[in-house]
Amino acid sequence: MKSSIELPSLSDFRHNTEAQLRFNDIDILGHVNNTVYLSLYDLGKARYMEAVNHGKVNWQRVESIIANINCSFVNQMRFGDNIKVYTRCVAIGKKSYTLEQVLADDKGEIKSLCRTIMVAYDPTERKAVEVSENWRRNVESFEGKKF
Repeated sequence: MKSSIELPSLSDFRHNTEAQLRFNDIDILGHVNNTVYLSLYDLGKARYMEAVNHGKVNWQRVESIIANINCSFVNQMRFGDNIKVYTRCVAIGKKSYTLEQVLADDKGEIKSLCRTIMVAYDPTERKAVEVSENWRRNVESFEGKKF
């Protein structure tokens, strides 16, 4: 199945992490089940946040939450595919930032594209807050550009 979605180049991403597909990730048709894609994207987000923050992430304190996810299934993924999750930040606003991710095999074929809007969040106040200057600075340094 070929897609009419405009796909980014893998060279546009400064971060990627390997993802392990498990036998129980496969559906009755022999494809990776659609719900697994979001778990793989979560892994990519976690590893990206660690990289951006130089390995210093307090996983006990939530500082951003998912407000919206759009996932496009571009090409079939099957058990045995060697998959990497590519992640980058494409926008930072006042209270939110947007991550773009792709799942791609070792031949560079993109299997899926995902855009996630993350909202900066104060768990004590239970409300959206402004994106911290520290996060903005770290992302800009990591991505090599200003937002």
